[in-house]
This record gives sequence, structure tokens and C-alpha cells, in this order.
Amino acid sequence: MAERDGGHDRRKPLLEVCVDDPAGLAAAIEGGADRLELCSALTVGGLTPSHGLMAHAAGSPVPVYALIRPRTGDFVFTTDDLSVMVDDVRAARSVGLAGVVIGALRSDGQLDVAALETLVAAAEGMDLTLDRAFDLAADQEEELETAVRLGFSRILTSGGATTAIEGLPRLERLARRAAGRISIMPGAGVRPETVDRLLSLPGVFELHASCSAPIAAADPRLSAFGFSQPGERRTTVEAVRAMKERMLRSVAG
Repeated sequence: MAERDGGHDRRKPLLEVCVDDPAGLAAAIEGGADRLELCSALTVGGLTPSHGLMAHAAGSPVPVYALIRPRTGDFVFTTDDLSVMVDDVRAARSVGLAGVVIGALRSDGQLDVAALETLVAAAEGMDLTLDRAFDLAADQEEELETAVRLGFSRILTSGGATTAIEGLPRLERLARRAAGRISIMPGAGVRPETVDRLLSLPGVFELHASCSAPIAAADPRLSAFGFSQPGERRTTVEAVRAMKERMLRSVAG
């Protein structure tokens, strides 16, 4: 029997697409995404989606995971931050989402095990992805072992680099150390032209991407008033489809 992860056959490549609005959600599904990471504010790396967006996404035909990140900046969370995160995890669970994407660090660069245990308990019955807080960890190979002990199914990581392709050497070391116990899912700057190299890593079968294109503000006042930010992008059907087709060709040889 093929090795499986979260119900997915590891012989088949899995594309996770991050989206932050209903239009991106619909485009990702139409383009053939296998799983969705639901966020808000992707221009700052993603924040927790609203309860309304989570409820809207809950009826999707593919698994949806909510990113739980209450604010911009670092991943060293206060007691109040953690309280908000627990409530957000419960909200994701209450609407029926399949999983959550969580992470927390201590000021010394180690994973905050106590905070993560609290979040994992709140997410009972949901699948778990360790978010890119991992990329800021002081010792990623040691924290991989922590993630395994905590019950995470996968680690979303660029290997500590700006993009996954730049982090390729460390991603390979992490994938070898994982040895099938936990999935290493490359993310950050993943493009169709980098798919072959990333999927050639030992045991790597799932990739994370936005599959997006730049969008222009319809009204220049939106940026001037601070209602939008330069460089905003949105997931497109065409980009998702192109990524998925490249992944399928890559594993087909």
C-alpha cells in the first residue's frame, strides 16, 4: 500500500494553494488545487481569516485549513495573543474546516511547546500544519523532532531562506531527517519552473503556492487612502492549473 499523509496517497503530488478572499478560493478550486490554506492579508505573509470567510470556505470540495496568526510581526506570542488564537482555532473547528496551520516561538528561537500544546488541544480532531514560524527557529532539525512529537502532519517551510528554491540544501536535509515521519512541504516563491527540483527531494510530495498574479487597483485612491497595498496579487485559475499540470508531469517522469 502506498504511504499516505492526511488521507493523500504520497505517490501523487499534492498542491496546496493559499488564498485570502472568496474569489481566490473559487479560482483555486476551479484550477485543481488539492488543498487550501485560508488566510487574510497575504501581502504580509497571511493572517487569520475572518469567521465569515471560514464559514464560506467550509463547504469547499477540497480540504481547507485555516492559518491561525493573530497579527503581523514575530511569532513570539503573548498570553492575550494565545487566547485569541485558541478562540480562532475553535472557530475553524466549529465551522468544519479540516485543519489549522499554527506556529509559535519562544524568544530564544525554540518552538514554544507550551503554546503549541494549547493550540493542538483546541484543534482536537483536526489535521495540523506547522507554519513558517519554523523558518525562524534557531535549530530547524531539532525543531523537526519537536513537531513530530506534537503530532503535526507537515511543516510548511522554505528551509529558512527567502524562497524555497534558495533553501533547497536545507530542505533536502530536513526531508531526509523526516524520513516519512512528517511531511516537509516547500513553500515561498514556488513556481512551475521550480517544481521539478522541489519534488525531486526525498519524500517531498506536496507543495505550497499562491498561484497568483498581480492585480491593479481599480481606483488610485484606494492605495492613497491606505485601503490597499502596492503589489497585491490574487490567485488565478490559469496559474493553479499550470502548477498542477507541471507537478503531475514531474512525477510522471
